[in-house]
Amino acid sequence: MTKGGYVDTAWGQVHYRISGESGPWIGLFHESPLSCRVYEQVLPLLGRRARAVAFDTPGYGASDPPPGPGFEIPDYGRVLAEAAAGIGMERPVLGGVHSGASLALATAARLPAAGLMLSGVPLFTPEERARFIAGWTPKAPLDDRGSQFAWAVERYRRNWGPDLPGELLHLAVVELMRVADRYDRGYQAAFRYDPSEALAAVEARILLLNAEGDRLAAKDAAALALARDARLVVLPDLPGQPHLRAPAAFAAHLLAFTQEVNRTTPS
Repeated sequence: MTKGGYVDTAWGQVHYRISGESGPWIGLFHESPLSCRVYEQVLPLLGRRARAVAFDTPGYGASDPPPGPGFEIPDYGRVLAEAAAGIGMERPVLGGVHSGASLALATAARLPAAGLMLSGVPLFTPEERARFIAGWTPKAPLDDRGSQFAWAVERYRRNWGPDLPGELLHLAVVELMRVADRYDRGYQAAFRYDPSEALAAVEARILLLNAEGDRLAAKDAAALALARDARLVVLPDLPGQPHLRAPAAFAAHLLAFTQEVNRTTPS
């Protein structure tokens, strides 16, 4: 069973969902501008053998926002580490997708981790970073005609593909609309952040778990080269979003990795 809760931090309350009552800890961070709902199908699968927690990034989902704009990924990592410690997490495997991968790295710098699972590490060149900062987060057209809804639908059909299943489109659009007036803040922090130094500094083992057609799949080779101890698992025939499109395979690889780094033997 999956349960929800809140934990107090320096930025107010951080919302989380948890599944599992025993075993090693797993902490998951979502991509911007969504919420922990992206792990809705993954959590109960992990909860069979672990205590799996998915957090809402401050300012997204049901978590309180930062005190203002302009905070950086290490600031988010400090608050998320505070949240993880506040619910008793010890030596977790920390993982995340896209901007969530950067959050996992930043959180691991504050909270000792048994391992990291990173899906699509945003190892942008300076030119790519500048393009994303300038063009990825246009202002949402908030008006009394509901233009924002059509805008959000078009945005996700363009970025996640025209064949996007209806349930995934609905989830993405609803979560974006919850934070439409500030959806850019976590994005912009992620675009300003270069995770390469943090990735190279990680001493724990790393699982790079990605979809074959993911937008950031081309960065996996660079992540492997930077990391001290990493391996890459690619889920074939997926255009992206492995946690949403193939939750059983995603959870199985993550659980096997968690058991491995905690020196347990999968049955």
